[in-house]
Amino acid sequence: MIDMPVLLFLLFATPVACSLPIAFAWVYRPGAEWARKLPILSVFGLFVSLCIALYILFYFPNGTYSYPWLPDYNINFVFVFDYLSKYMGALTALIAFLIGVYGLEYMKHDYRLGWYWFFFNMFTASMLLVVYSDNLFMLLIGWEGLGLASWGLIGHWFRDDDELSYVGIIGRKVGPLKMFWSPSFGGWRAISTIRFGDMPMFFAIAAIYALTGNLNISQIDWAHLFHQIGTAGTIILLIALLMGPFTKSAQLPFSEWLMTAMTGPTTVSALLHSATMVAAGTYLFMRLSWYIQPWTIHSPGLEFVYIFVLFLGLISALYGASVALGCRERKVLLAASTMSSLGLMFGCAAASFWLGKIALYVAFWYLIVHAFAKATLFLVAGHLIHATHDRFCCGNLELAGKMKVAFLATIFATLCLSGVPPFTAYWVKAAMDGVMHHLMEEIGGAPLYLLIIVSVIYSAFLAKFLSLNFIKGDKPKHLHLHGEVLMPLAYAVMVSMLAVLLYLILGKVEPIAGSFVEEGLEKTSLAVGLAVAASYGIAIVVPKLESPIGRFLGDRMYMPALNDFIMPKIGWAIVSVVDCGNRAIDFFCHRAIPELIATYSLGIRAIQSGQLKRYVKIALGFVMVVMIAVSVLRW
Repeated sequence: MIDMPVLLFLLFATPVACSLPIAFAWVYRPGAEWARKLPILSVFGLFVSLCIALYILFYFPNGTYSYPWLPDYNINFVFVFDYLSKYMGALTALIAFLIGVYGLEYMKHDYRLGWYWFFFNMFTASMLLVVYSDNLFMLLIGWEGLGLASWGLIGHWFRDDDELSYVGIIGRKVGPLKMFWSPSFGGWRAISTIRFGDMPMFFAIAAIYALTGNLNISQIDWAHLFHQIGTAGTIILLIALLMGPFTKSAQLPFSEWLMTAMTGPTTVSALLHSATMVAAGTYLFMRLSWYIQPWTIHSPGLEFVYIFVLFLGLISALYGASVALGCRERKVLLAASTMSSLGLMFGCAAASFWLGKIALYVAFWYLIVHAFAKATLFLVAGHLIHATHDRFCCGNLELAGKMKVAFLATIFATLCLSGVPPFTAYWVKAAMDGVMHHLMEEIGGAPLYLLIIVSVIYSAFLAKFLSLNFIKGDKPKHLHLHGEVLMPLAYAVMVSMLAVLLYLILGKVEPIAGSFVEEGLEKTSLAVGLAVAASYGIAIVVPKLESPIGRFLGDRMYMPALNDFIMPKIGWAIVSVVDCGNRAIDFFCHRAIPELIATYSLGIRAIQSGQLKRYVKIALGFVMVVMIAVSVLRW
């Protein structure tokens, strides 16, 4: 049996180590035929991590494992193995491996394979480090690795020379606002937005260490910490800590980077939107809630934070679903839908403050269902873009007949994700309905009504994606199928996982699945499910939203103006004020004050003749002036 330290080292190091041969080969022999065969090693590294993650899932006991790092400061390598980390680790490794297999075929002619595979595997290893880390400092290392790798992958096609890699219609403007974005810009926007949230998160982690002397999530006495810092301190600390998850998971108003991240390769989009990067934010919030146990802590500050997260998540979900309803670009539509799903996860997890751990189970199972379904749809979208040479939805039944596996995978994935009964997500969303229904006694019916509205819209845009690509869309101008094997194989296996999840729920294999089935059989859940099914059917028949409202939604409600116009203007205004201040400081420190001192110095030097008579005259003159002044004042 392999020692645990060795096993954990292999889990994180193997993907990166196996990507190094292709990375170095591409530096010294870019484009060489033999170098193009090396990506198989990168996928092998992902396979090793998958085997280890599955071993952890089935054979590791629950608990934590600590390895000395900085013991004098109580900072060590601490890994946690619990319900969340075991399943999330296996989910991340499996999806990364399947997307890696897909990428062998999808990326085989790319001009930057060394860069791509190194950052792809680094991305996976970083996410696994986030998943299993109990120590916040160690988690932050993986968190930063995700940010760096996302920049490298989203901006992978840095030449900006291919229209297929853009987001938006090239050359289009709405007033002064450009409505198209290049890969190099998408990578920059991703890392700059994420960094905006990472800084307060970093300071919050430092504050936690300063206050508790501990960075292990499962060992911190959270109740004592919140009591120690009071209501205002709790709000400030947790909001600062959650700024990282909010930006990583693209919640309002940090959503735009997620849309322009679609400039990267589709394999990147699939990995980014399923079980890594954007899921890291929601996963971290679930992990924190799992050990904070807010339902046991009566703190006004904590309640305020969870109410804030609840409504931020649901409002972000409504925004993302509405935008997806108006989008015509394949990947941008799916990106907006991801934002919507992440909002639902945040909202459901936040309900744990009032309902306990059941809300976290529901949110986590929705994360799992969403991961497999969304990865499937992104891989199908990539195959469609590859075959039709078009980023925008197009395709009819003729295309469906030629791409049968993609067509069937899309049907099953959209049905399973939309919440149409009796498919997979229906049972999880029914449990989510139950969670929000129970909140009515605490904070009213707004969360439940928002969830129902989002669910109906969500079903419509998934059906729209299916219809515009395989049933009622325009005939593709180009269609080049090259006998791909690995690409359809990868998303066929991916979508089959949704059937496995359905079996686990209906068979009540997982203890928590019983409550999903009970909620799904409730009349109110069935009514919502029928409304979702009706929305799905209508959108199949009428997939296009040809109206000013549709264009408004497709333009993301002009939210890009916040990132591309308003914030830059504010930024430049601040820069101008700071520049004026710098000029004033420079003037006073380098010109005015030195010149004044120089003038007085010259005056003083004029009286320094070295003659005693001159000094006596000056002294007597000064004394006489003082005496005259005193006599005048007395008079």
